[in-house]
Amino acid sequence: MDNNRRLYSEIVSKLEDAGFKGRAVSIDRLHELEKEITGLRDRHTVDETFYRERLTGFRFSVDETLPGARSIIIIAAPQPISQLTFSWNDREYNAVVPPTYSEETDRQALELLEKVVGPRGFRVVDARLPEKILATRSGLAQYGRNNITYVEGMGSFHRPAAFFTDAPLPEEYWGDPRVMERCGKCSACAKKCPTGAIASDRFLLRGEKCLTFFNESERPFPGWLDVSVFHCLIGCMICQEVCPVNKSFLQDVFHAAAFSPEETAILLENRPKSQLPPGLLAKLEPTGLLEEYTVLSRNLSVLLSRS
Repeated sequence: MDNNRRLYSEIVSKLEDAGFKGRAVSIDRLHELEKEITGLRDRHTVDETFYRERLTGFRFSVDETLPGARSIIIIAAPQPISQLTFSWNDREYNAVVPPTYSEETDRQALELLEKVVGPRGFRVVDARLPEKILATRSGLAQYGRNNITYVEGMGSFHRPAAFFTDAPLPEEYWGDPRVMERCGKCSACAKKCPTGAIASDRFLLRGEKCLTFFNESERPFPGWLDVSVFHCLIGCMICQEVCPVNKSFLQDVFHAAAFSPEETAILLENRPKSQLPPGLLAKLEPTGLLEEYTVLSRNLSVLLSRS
């Protein structure tokens, strides 16, 4: 076994020891990733607003992040549903945050990778890439009918993360994205989608109709959207909850935090993030909601009014 393959094997082994899974691909794949994303717009297969807001933040160059990068590492980290409790008007309300929002697993993976490649003189940095495409083309994951990625042993309850490294790691696999075989005979997610985002006439999700697209955006909700379908503090769980592949993961709920009436009031006031009390910041940090803070007040208000 040559040194590069030995290093790759150690990376995969260390990731698995931490409960993660990972794959490596050549840095030369950057062009293909960029072409696949821009092709969605060129072929008019995605809504222009959705493309502009959700698909233009990737960085397909390593010139500024890690000149000399030679490989891309894509990882999947298991994440459970998070439950938060808010005290308000002499009642307690439970709210859900789906998997994928907490960045803590990104930091854990980065630290682990640095410990493996650093002693060999290599570096590793965060990469802003289309992680679902990376995960499916590298063989790490498969798509579900809902366009969410599924990883063996994790279902869709995971968070992907990508990293650049100047370590010359061997590419294990690169191919066309695969769809889970059982999706061919199942339409549970499409039937339950409250906004019709999972279409019957094509595989690609109509992202501009997805509930997650609306409650992650600062734009006003469209008039046709019935806010009674909102059930999560951010994102949506409906297609994941009805998916048979996720059946064994649904009970994995992490009780992340409880917020006092005073803390709930502060969040509803939509104070600037910089003015939040340290204790409140500490409660929000593990949930990933600080990254979505600009919509938190609005979404919490909707959930409380519905309850």
